[in-house]
Amino acid sequence: MAQFDLATLIALLVVLIILSQAIKIVREYERVVIFRLGRFSGVKGPGIFFIIPIIDRVILLDLRVVTIDVAKQVVITRDNVSVEVDAVIYYRVVDPSRAIIQVQNYKLATSLLAQTTLRDVLGQIELDDLLSKRDELNKKLQEILDRHTDPWGIKVTAVTLRDVALPESMRRAIAKQAESEREKRSRIILADGEFQASKTMADAAKFYEQVPAALKLRELQTLVDIAREKTLIVVTPSGDPGTGSVAGLTAALNRELSEREASRADEARIEAARKGTSFQGR
Repeated sequence: MAQFDLATLIALLVVLIILSQAIKIVREYERVVIFRLGRFSGVKGPGIFFIIPIIDRVILLDLRVVTIDVAKQVVITRDNVSVEVDAVIYYRVVDPSRAIIQVQNYKLATSLLAQTTLRDVLGQIELDDLLSKRDELNKKLQEILDRHTDPWGIKVTAVTLRDVALPESMRRAIAKQAESEREKRSRIILADGEFQASKTMADAAKFYEQVPAALKLRELQTLVDIAREKTLIVVTPSGDPGTGSVAGLTAALNRELSEREASRADEARIEAARKGTSFQGR
C-alpha cells in the first residue's frame, strides 16, 4: 500500500512537471515563435496555449515599440564639413516569424543598419540642408530603414535627428555669416526707406509747385513749431519773397502804430498848454 502511494505520488509529480512545462501564458503585447524538432511550427499568443515539453522550443518576442539610441556618428557632409550627429530610431516587430527566421539578431541588425544609413545619407547633403531640413531627412531615413528591415518583419515607425554637433570654428563662421546677413537686410531696409521717402518728397515738391499757398502754410507751421523753443532765434533769408514781405509788412505796421501814438501824445500836450494859457488870461 505504501509502495502504491509512493508510485502514485511520483506519477503525479511527473505529470505536474510536464504540465508546468507544457502550459504557457503570454501577455497581450507578446508572441511566442515555436520550433518543433527544429522546424518552424507557428506563432502563439496572446493568452494560454500548450506545447510539447522537450520537443518544442519557444522564443518570446515583444511587439511593443522599441527605441534605439544611435550613438554619435562622425559624418563628413558633401561640402566637407565634419559634424557629429546622433539620432533616435523607433521600430516594432510586425512579423515574429520572420524576425526570428530571417535574421540572427534583429535588434543588433537594426541598430547597425541605422548607424550606417545615418552616415551614408547625411554624407550626401550639405551642412545648410542638415541644419534646416530636419523633417525631410527624418522621413528619408525612415523610408530607407523601413525598406531594408521589411524582409525581417520589422517596421520602422519614426526616425529623429536629435543633435548636430559642429566644430567651434564652424560655429564662429556660422555666427559671422548670420550677423552679415542681418546687417545686409538692415541696409536694404534703410535704403528702401530712403527711396520711399525721396519719392514722397518729390511728390510733395510737385504739389507745392502747383499750389504755392500750401508751401507758405507749411513754412508758417514750421516757424510755429520752431518758436516753441524760446531760446532759439529764427533768421529768414532776405531773398525769400514770401517771408520778406511778411516781415516788411510787420515792420511797417509797427512804425505806423508808433507814429500815431507819438502824434496823439503831441496833440494832448498842445491842448493841455492852450488850456493853461487861457485860464491865466482871465
